[in-house]
Amino acid sequence: MQGFNVKFHIRLLLVIVLYLFSIYLLISITSCSHKRPKDLNNICSIFNEKKRWYKYVEKSKNKWGTPIPIQMAILQQESGFRYDAKPQRKKLLGFIPWKRESSAYGYAQVLTETWKEYRKDTKNRGADRDKFKDAIDFVGWYTYNTQLQVNVSKWDAYNQYLAYHEGRGGFKKKSYEGKQWLIQVAEKVARNAKKFSTQLKACNL
Repeated sequence: MQGFNVKFHIRLLLVIVLYLFSIYLLISITSCSHKRPKDLNNICSIFNEKKRWYKYVEKSKNKWGTPIPIQMAILQQESGFRYDAKPQRKKLLGFIPWKRESSAYGYAQVLTETWKEYRKDTKNRGADRDKFKDAIDFVGWYTYNTQLQVNVSKWDAYNQYLAYHEGRGGFKKKSYEGKQWLIQVAEKVARNAKKFSTQLKACNL
């Protein structure tokens, strides 16, 4: 009877060890998949490090028609390729952390309501804002619809970003006028898209 108890406890210990190891392995894999690229300014380096990203963004390009460099430049600007990016919290009385400025979240910094619209329209009910695959498809979908609704070319990184940031309604009303900081950001996105386009031609993927 004593020998049986020893064997039972050994087996139980092995089960616990295997269970803990599987959790550790899962956390490690998830952590690696969410890790930001080392070089955020070189599209070849990004895709060589994140090989699945190239597959996902190419799929989005083929599906929606928006060039890869423009999709990646928008994502770079919105989150710096952080999967869990969020707007900063407002300060109550100047120092107490308060509510966030908006519900924007994830790689593409998508508002909750806009994300619901995307999931409904694409029937991609399981899409998550913190998954690169879904976020890059969202960028393709959004820019595609921007061309349809406000006649901004999918190859026009500057105006596509303004419509992305301000929303199509705001873009129609030219809400970006008078926002010099936003104009400068849109110019930066256009420059990065052009840079990524040049780099992409030389990539060995």
